[in-house]
Amino acid sequence: MNAIPHHHKLVARPVKFDFSNSPVQWIPNDPVCSHLINGINLILPAGEFWFCRVYNKALPYVKDPILMDDVKGFIRQEATHARAHQGAQEFLKQHDYDLEPAFKKINWIFGILLGESPLGIKQLEIKPLEHFWLITRVGVVAAIEHFTGVLGQWCMDNKSWDKADPVIADMFRWHLAEEVEHRCVAFDLFKEILPNPILFYLYRQFLMALVFPIFIYVLADVGRHLGKQDPDPAVQKIAHKSLFGILSTYNKQAKATDNGPTLTFITKATIRWISPKFHPETEGNTQQALDYLARSPAVQALK
Repeated sequence: MNAIPHHHKLVARPVKFDFSNSPVQWIPNDPVCSHLINGINLILPAGEFWFCRVYNKALPYVKDPILMDDVKGFIRQEATHARAHQGAQEFLKQHDYDLEPAFKKINWIFGILLGESPLGIKQLEIKPLEHFWLITRVGVVAAIEHFTGVLGQWCMDNKSWDKADPVIADMFRWHLAEEVEHRCVAFDLFKEILPNPILFYLYRQFLMALVFPIFIYVLADVGRHLGKQDPDPAVQKIAHKSLFGILSTYNKQAKATDNGPTLTFITKATIRWISPKFHPETEGNTQQALDYLARSPAVQALK
């Protein structure tokens, strides 16, 4: 897969979505994939606003004017994503889903564990430690963005969502198309802020080793939290399985229906990250993403 051969400006597309006629189980006959993907709505606003805070702190260290423009565009796109998923949170609340227990965990991750003073450690106010912590958090964003980029390309190639609720499907497709569009920014910023090639390679491997299991755990845990509140007792029974059971059930369903990316797909993408030659440019097709954005109903409504 290749990016388009020229640089283009990243712009935020301030889309709106009306979920009033959308079902919570937005993928027909697939509550498992529906709830697991719905869980992303709970995670993203806190995570993406955190991305923006971290990147605003990193801006003074960016010397390349093209990368500076990309980072600013990335910040604007991520803030727009967060607001769109906040609307999806309200949609779930209107259907009587209690989101607060999940919010507590997610806010702890992005507000306490990955905050300005992680776990209350004030020593990070010392300048060298503060800079190291900024590098670390920029690297965490790069690791997370690797997943959003490859999941974005999976979404661009996906056909099963053509049968899903059109509004929710468009929300995720719009978001994931922009993830493909800006997939190189986080990696390039991390490399800019940690220019030593050996340290950059070693530290990005270390951070991915931390991020990958946490990423999978949070997705499964939040999806299970929603499934436990499903009106259907059969779905509740599935949601009361262990995390391993939930992931196994989801993986079988995703493999059979293509309604979600399989764990094998995600694991293979993680393995590609290990290569010293890795760069996100090869992980997606920018033109394909732009083509979707040109026909997205929500984006078209802006014209």
